[in-house]
Amino acid sequence: MAKTVLITGAGSGFGRDAALELMANGQSVIAAVHHAEQIPELKSAAAARGGDLRVEKLDLLSEADRQAAAGWDIDVLVNNAAIGEGGPISEIPLDLVRRVFEVNVFGTLSLTQGVVRRMVERGRGRVIFVSSIAGLTAGSYLGAYAASKHALEGIAESMSNELAPHGVQVATLNPGPYGTGFNDEMVRSRDRWYDPARHFTRPQDMARLDERFATQHDPADLVKAMVHMVTADSGRYRNVHPQESEDLVRQRQRDAWTRTQPLPGNGDTG
Repeated sequence: MAKTVLITGAGSGFGRDAALELMANGQSVIAAVHHAEQIPELKSAAAARGGDLRVEKLDLLSEADRQAAAGWDIDVLVNNAAIGEGGPISEIPLDLVRRVFEVNVFGTLSLTQGVVRRMVERGRGRVIFVSSIAGLTAGSYLGAYAASKHALEGIAESMSNELAPHGVQVATLNPGPYGTGFNDEMVRSRDRWYDPARHFTRPQDMARLDERFATQHDPADLVKAMVHMVTADSGRYRNVHPQESEDLVRQRQRDAWTRTQPLPGNGDTG
């Protein structure tokens, strides 16, 4: 049976490709985009694939947009929309950190609260939080983004326990580095404020942020996993892709229990 699926952040990246794939799969998709200007392009892409995609403007920071979405009958909510800021958490301007949290945490939670109320009334539904491996382990120079995803992990786990008695499933999807352009934009974002003449973080240390995304995976693999999570009747709570990223997360979490602090001047281990 076809499901009605709301995907946020469908103007680009995973969200866009998953919306089109789910449409082709026979699902009833509401592709939510941040800017109204993105609507014609996405509808054209759907038409080129022989489908008719419902595209809605949904800014997570707009109360009016969130309230409108709360009135839709949704079987599966895919919380995919997010923003990122790169740079040392010790120096990044706090207004940028607040903005990341407003979108990734508070905007996402507010939308979800509105949507799950109708799911609870029907006694069924599914919420998928697109988190990140950064929600499970935090590396250097991605602290703002990682902190927001760690917060999202806490929300998702609590919500999973709370909504299970009401017939609503909650799951997380944790992508590693995929080549959608999101990571590259997050790396470049530090150029808006970082000044080696004013900040103590050295350029050679900051270069580690660029190296982190030197190799990225094919987004098609993650989109396939996302489509499966939407269409399957059940599945695991936590879903980390690809396998090497799951292995990395598990290793880092084990290491955290035994890792000692480096001596002064020896750098960090993140």
